Amino acid sequence: MAGIYIHIPFCKKACTYCDFHFTTSTKYMAEMVDAICKEIILKQHRLAGQKIGSIYFGGGTPSVLPTTALQQIFSTLEKHFSIASNAEITIETNPDDLTAKKIADFRTLPVNRFSIGTQSFFDDDLLWMNRAHNANEAVDSIKRSQDAGFENLTIDLIYGYPLLNDEKWKSNINTAVELQIPHLSAYSLTVEPRTALANAIEKGKQKRIDDEQSAAQFLMLIDHLSTKGFEHYEISNYSLPGHHAVHNTNYWKGVPYLGIGPSAHGFDGDNRFINIANNAKYMESLFAGSLPEEVEFLTPEDRFNEYIMTSLRTMWGINLQEITSKFGSNFADQTKKQIEPFMAKGQLIHDNGSIKLTHTGKLFADGIAAALFAEDDY
Repeated sequence: MAGIYIHIPFCKKACTYCDFHFTTSTKYMAEMVDAICKEIILKQHRLAGQKIGSIYFGGGTPSVLPTTALQQIFSTLEKHFSIASNAEITIETNPDDLTAKKIADFRTLPVNRFSIGTQSFFDDDLLWMNRAHNANEAVDSIKRSQDAGFENLTIDLIYGYPLLNDEKWKSNINTAVELQIPHLSAYSLTVEPRTALANAIEKGKQKRIDDEQSAAQFLMLIDHLSTKGFEHYEISNYSLPGHHAVHNTNYWKGVPYLGIGPSAHGFDGDNRFINIANNAKYMESLFAGSLPEEVEFLTPEDRFNEYIMTSLRTMWGINLQEITSKFGSNFADQTKKQIEPFMAKGQLIHDNGSIKLTHTGKLFADGIAAALFAEDDY
C-alpha cells in the first residue's frame, strides 16, 4: 500500500546539528496548514485507486501544531484518499510537547504511533545539542505516552559526538530497553554544512567528530540490542519482531508515496517529485493553484542505483532475481562481478539469493553501495 509523508516546517528551537527545512517562527502557521491541505487536494489523483497504508508527519516538529490544525489536515486526507483501517499513522514529537493534555488531544486523532525525538537521556548532551527538553522530560514523555495507550513508540538517539563516552552510550541504550520501547532509530552525528555545529567546529569552538568513536558506538549498539531481541532491519533502525516501521520500510522497498509540505519529496515508482524548500514561495504557489515542485525523471540507471542504495541498507539485502526482473540481466550480471571484492573482504555475504552486509560491512554501507552503482553504458 502507498504512503503519504507530510512535512511540518516549524520548530521551537534550532538544534545545533540540524539541516532539515524548518523555521522557528510560527507567524504563518495557519496559512501553512491551509496550503498543505490545498496540496493534498491537488495531488489526490496521484494515488488514485490505491489504499494508503501509512501516513507520516515529519519536520520540523509536527507536535507543535495545535490539535485543530492536525484535525484539518486529517479531514482533508480522509476526504480525498482511501486510508486503510490498519494504516500506520506516525507523528514526530518532542518530549517537551508531550504533556498530558497534548497526549489526550492526540487520542482524538487517527494517530497511532509516536516518534519521539529523545536524542539522549543526559542533560549536558541535550544542552550541547540545543534541544528544548531535558532528560527527565525525555523519560516522563515516554512513560506518559505508554500510560495513555500509545505503546507503538519509536525514539531517536544520537551517537558519535564528543560528550558521549561509551559509558553514557551504554546507559542511553539500556534506558531505552528498560522503558520497553519496541523501536529505536539511532544516528551517528554528522556535521552538515551551514549548521551551528559546523560553524562552531570551523571556528575551533567545538571538537571535530571522531569517526572511530562513531564506528565503535555503532557496533556496540548492534551487539547490545541483538542480545535484547531487537532486529537490526535497516542501518539506522532496530525493532522488536513485528514492530518494523511500515512507512520507512516502504521507502527502502520502493513503494510509491506522496510528499506534502515544503521540501517534501514524493515517488511514484518511476519518478521523484521535489517540493520547493521555501515557505513563502510554497504557500504563494499553492494559493495560486499550482504545485511548487520539480520533477526528477529517473533513468533505468537512476532507479537501479536507488534500489541498490536502499536495499543494501536493510536486513533483506539486494535480491539478484529482483534485479533481473526489474532491470534486466545486464544489471544482475554486473552486480555479481562488483560484489566479489567486498565478499572477499568479508563485508558482504550471499544468503539465499540475496546480497547482505556483514557487521563489518555496515560500517562501509554508503561506499559499498556507491561501488555497486550502474554506469550509463549498461
